[in-house]
Amino acid sequence: SYAPAFGMIGTLIGLVQMLAKLDDPSNIGPAMAVALITTFYGALLANAVFLPIAGKLKTKSEEEIFVKKIMLEGIMGISNGDNPRILEQKLNTFLPSKERVSFK
Repeated sequence: SYAPAFGMIGTLIGLVQMLAKLDDPSNIGPAMAVALITTFYGALLANAVFLPIAGKLKTKSEEEIFVKKIMLEGIMGISNGDNPRILEQKLNTFLPSKERVSFK
């Protein structure tokens, strides 16, 4: 969400430059180009670089939270003296049925 904001800041800078040079029509074009190109770069970087990276970071963070939740549940069960078989069943409920393990 920050990349488009930087693009908009660049657009504002370009528009300010353009408005400051209204007395000379030959300077309006380059200032307008700065305004438009910064918007383009902001949108391009947001959609092609930053959003995919943010998505991957979010997924990795969720996976890490999931693993830590399972670890905490197991450690708490061990410290409470839970029966290992019951603890195994309890921890297996966190996993999808295809990934569940059995030590029977």
